[in-house]
Amino acid sequence: MTTTTTGNDPIEAMNAADFAFTRRAWVDAAPALVYELVSDVSAISRWSPDAADVAFDPEAGPWTGAWFSGRNRRDDRVWTSRSQIVRADPGTAFGFVVGGAENGIVHWKWTFTPQGRGTVVQQSWQLLRLDPVLGTTHADLDALRRHMAESAEITLTALAQWLAEER
Repeated sequence: MTTTTTGNDPIEAMNAADFAFTRRAWVDAAPALVYELVSDVSAISRWSPDAADVAFDPEAGPWTGAWFSGRNRRDDRVWTSRSQIVRADPGTAFGFVVGGAENGIVHWKWTFTPQGRGTVVQQSWQLLRLDPVLGTTHADLDALRRHMAESAEITLTALAQWLAEER
């Protein structure tokens, strides 16, 4: 059940499930290729305006349970995050949870659906739990969601453009 909140409501009055979005883009490539690109987390900085220096842990790769780290930036802040892959279905879906599957904070999910000669790529973001590190008011979390949605739109557009130019 979603509760009605105002911009200044404290974190305790909010529901994490209220903070989510999905964005889609068509790209000129087969689902298997798009999955391969997205699941190579070290390549995300090619397209994402917020991620850099992303790498799997030693001996890890794009499979369920694997961990990776990355440097993130937003406004004037820079931080490192640890994420765990929670879904790795080649050509179909790829997902990870920032902070790990057990007690993570954000779930990112990508799905790949064939359409014509290309693929509809869907990128979703879901806040899993409330944490003051993300914001302490509804307005803070709305701003975070807006920023992340804009970042996803930029990422999807850049991925589509990169595929069009690199192929």
